Amino acid sequence: MQKVLVLVFSDLKYDARVTRQIKWLAEDHQVTAVCFSGRSDLPKVSFEEITMTSLTWPRKLALALALFFRFYGLANRIQHGYYHHLKHLKGFDFVIANDVETLPLAFQLAAGHPVIFDAHEYAPRHFEDKTWWRVLFAPWYHSLCKKYIPKVKGMTTVSSGLADEYNRHFGTRPLITTNATRYFDLKPQKVGQTIRLVHHGIINTSRKIEKMIDMMKILGNGYQLDLILMTPEYASSATQEYFNQLKQAVEKVSNVNILPSLPNEQIVPAINQYDMGIFLLEPVNFNYTHALPNKLFDFVQARLAIAIGPSLEMAKMVKEYNLGVISSNFETDELAKEIQKLSPEDIFAFKQNAHKHANALSEEENKNTFLKLLSTSSNDSNLRNG
Repeated sequence: MQKVLVLVFSDLKYDARVTRQIKWLAEDHQVTAVCFSGRSDLPKVSFEEITMTSLTWPRKLALALALFFRFYGLANRIQHGYYHHLKHLKGFDFVIANDVETLPLAFQLAAGHPVIFDAHEYAPRHFEDKTWWRVLFAPWYHSLCKKYIPKVKGMTTVSSGLADEYNRHFGTRPLITTNATRYFDLKPQKVGQTIRLVHHGIINTSRKIEKMIDMMKILGNGYQLDLILMTPEYASSATQEYFNQLKQAVEKVSNVNILPSLPNEQIVPAINQYDMGIFLLEPVNFNYTHALPNKLFDFVQARLAIAIGPSLEMAKMVKEYNLGVISSNFETDELAKEIQKLSPEDIFAFKQNAHKHANALSEEENKNTFLKLLSTSSNDSNLRNG
């Protein structure tokens, strides 16, 4: 049985993509996962939990100076100096590096064995809507991609737009493994007099969640929105402040609620009771323009109709499978108009289409692609070593 090391700088309770990856691997591999927090529902997996670096003001200043003067090795040690805690990890046949920040550590721990890179975003343009990020982090992430992508034995990403951009700038087109979740054996629920909308996901200022709250003022009576928002334990003070602002905004709108967060595995069954999943994601940066997020596939598995803005990758999927409505722009009144056009019968028809295509839009194809990539990389490595 091959030994695989999975690296991710996140809390697995909120990271559905990496959790799926680990489950696939654990069926036939001995898996060790390095993360901020593991999961008790993955008993076959060994976890090495690391503590997210606390960026005090002196440490932030040191990081900013290191990035400004392009001392990227120092910057990595300041923000991700985990190697001395993990150097005892040895003897892996593969290392899976999730997101660009893990690549330096992945190659340190791989000791010459294959590294597979799963890019959840197009790293050099991740938060390009923020000036400080463009100045300090974008050049660093571009440098990491330029240095390490030619060295990886395989690469995956979430959508074709991101894959095309990696190929354009770094000469490697990743395989596509979408954020599709597993198949859930559920049925569409009938639509009641009040149209029940739901949105779930991580709190992030760039997502402008307040726009969906504003939309509910336009929709008014007859529509109800529940927000299931997740705030990681390591959330920044800015994220906490934004959450407080959202709670204050919701207090002024009678048809919006904020509900407690849920573990990933509980989300799909919980939202099956709703009528429509909504996501109005303004394309403030490249990754949002080409986003194809977990929640869209969760909506399908929950057998919901879908209401979104004209996000390129999401709109392509909604149109292909006739899953819901797409507004002409990213303004709240336009999406509200599209929702108001729908009768309960229209909504239920979209829910039935989600039911019809739930199997095709589940994780199975991604699982096969990912495991085949490992198998191919293993054979290539054995040929080179032999």
